[in-house]
Amino acid sequence: MAMGQVRAGARSGAWAVGAVVSLAVLYAIGVFAFGGAGWITAPFRGEVDKRENTVGSGEFRQTTYEEFFGLCEAVQNAEGTIQALREERKTASRTRTTQIDQSITALKATRIESVNAYNSKAAQEHRAPFRDKDLPSRLDATAERTTCTN
Repeated sequence: MAMGQVRAGARSGAWAVGAVVSLAVLYAIGVFAFGGAGWITAPFRGEVDKRENTVGSGEFRQTTYEEFFGLCEAVQNAEGTIQALREERKTASRTRTTQIDQSITALKATRIESVNAYNSKAAQEHRAPFRDKDLPSRLDATAERTTCTN
């Protein structure tokens, strides 16, 4: 009988080891299946979460709204300074005229950068809805004067 008990014990042990191995395999399959599905959909879920956290936030909306006004105002400020320098140039000395010309050139470049930044942001699908309805949809880099209302 001792031999029968050993065989029964061996069978019980084998069943126990088999059960543990089966549970481990099921666990591994579950982790892979659910983890794998999460890994596959991570880019999509991440983009949606990112968009909802930024575009959906009031802070993003307010910042974007103010950013359009700020960029348009920067363009107008550069234009105003260019005009003031052109007026000063009429009565300036030769040395001052050279300085004024350099300043005007720099301000024109700054104005173009601001126009390009405004137009770039206005073209972005996720920002465009937050541009004030009175602001133009695009600014013209070749225009002498910019109007920040339609």
